[in-house]
Amino acid sequence: MKLGFQRDEHSQNSLISFYGKCGEADLARRAFEQMEDDEQTKASWSALLAAYTRAGRWAECVESFGAMVRAGWRPDESSMVSALSACAHLGAHDVGRSIHCALLRNTARLNTFMSTSLVDMYAKCGCIENAAAVFDAMDDKNAWTYSAMVSGLALHGDGRKALEVFDAMVREGHRPDAAVYVGVLNACSRAGLLEEGLRCFDRMRLEHKLTPNAQHYGCMVDLMARAGRLDDARALIGNMPTGPTDTAWRSLLNACRIHGNLELAERALQELERLGATNAGDYIILSDMHARAHNRDAAAARRTEAVDRGLAQAPGYSAVEVHGATHRFVSQDRSHPRADDIYEMLHQMEWQLRFEGYTPDTSELALDAGEEEKRRVVAAHSQKLAMAFGLLSTPEGAPVRVVTNLRMSKECHAYSALISEIFGREIVVRDRNRFHRFKRGACSCGNYW
Repeated sequence: MKLGFQRDEHSQNSLISFYGKCGEADLARRAFEQMEDDEQTKASWSALLAAYTRAGRWAECVESFGAMVRAGWRPDESSMVSALSACAHLGAHDVGRSIHCALLRNTARLNTFMSTSLVDMYAKCGCIENAAAVFDAMDDKNAWTYSAMVSGLALHGDGRKALEVFDAMVREGHRPDAAVYVGVLNACSRAGLLEEGLRCFDRMRLEHKLTPNAQHYGCMVDLMARAGRLDDARALIGNMPTGPTDTAWRSLLNACRIHGNLELAERALQELERLGATNAGDYIILSDMHARAHNRDAAAARRTEAVDRGLAQAPGYSAVEVHGATHRFVSQDRSHPRADDIYEMLHQMEWQLRFEGYTPDTSELALDAGEEEKRRVVAAHSQKLAMAFGLLSTPEGAPVRVVTNLRMSKECHAYSALISEIFGREIVVRDRNRFHRFKRGACSCGNYW
């Protein structure tokens, strides 16, 4: 159905932009598609890409960017920034790198905005060295540039380097804002730098006169709880000026899982219920903890409770990028055209792992089944399928990059480390919280995650 108004090229572009700013990506797409081919301009494509970016529809943004290039348009700065942002969220390294190459071919000098977008993209795609190379080559860094680098290093668990970049930012005369302090505190949390994180929190309040918000308190709760100071983290939640948040309680819940504190985990879940902020994952954490404690009835009850509350667990998946195309897998997946090859590769991987003394760890699997069935489930985990396809489909020696919406399990962590050693490959995994980079049998996280 046609939209009822008198249109010209400029009014259509304005309409696409308007819909994009309102978060109505589908209406923006309709307005774009109602334009004749000779009416569509670089500005039209740019407005469409911005609409997808604002709506968080990253895959469609990347697809439309490719269509724009195929239609013969040379992307402008706005289009490239939108596409780089989408690549960062998707972990689409190959596409992001091709955009960088196009920029180098067609631009004499990258401005600060474009370079900052590249820093962010490379960091979020698992190439922190490339992010650092772009960052170091910049003549004009602003606060956003430093914030992107600090946040990228935090994602990779390199807390000490993040603190060095932050100190350089202050020395250069840039005044830190609330956003960069979120990155700094996250970096301390993910690297287990407890004392450094406490000092940064004080520095934020006392030296830079910034009032901590709920995000900063959430970072501090996560920092202390991960470090095993569960009671201190619990006390901080109770003293938050902003009031307790679901993020803070969920951080405590996750830390209770790490440290095996079932009693406090139950309290955290109760508080999440009181806030009306529970999700299926919260109940699954409690269920898994009860299962490890051999409380089978309690484990089943927690999962039943999630179902009774109508809480749906987002399907777990892992994706790997090969030659610019993303291949997504779920556990036990046999839908891929090369499924037979993938499962044969899995068999070869496990056969070689056995010589290294590998035994599948099923302790984190809350499944009411025998050990053999549990091993079968663990063997075809989505992350392992993605890894197998990556090993099959990329040149020998090339890194394998996996993106998953799951938290890295102990089993997959040990498995990935051994695969990196046996196959001589770097395995880069972005889980829902951070990056794990496996090289020669060791992980960048130092087994702290």
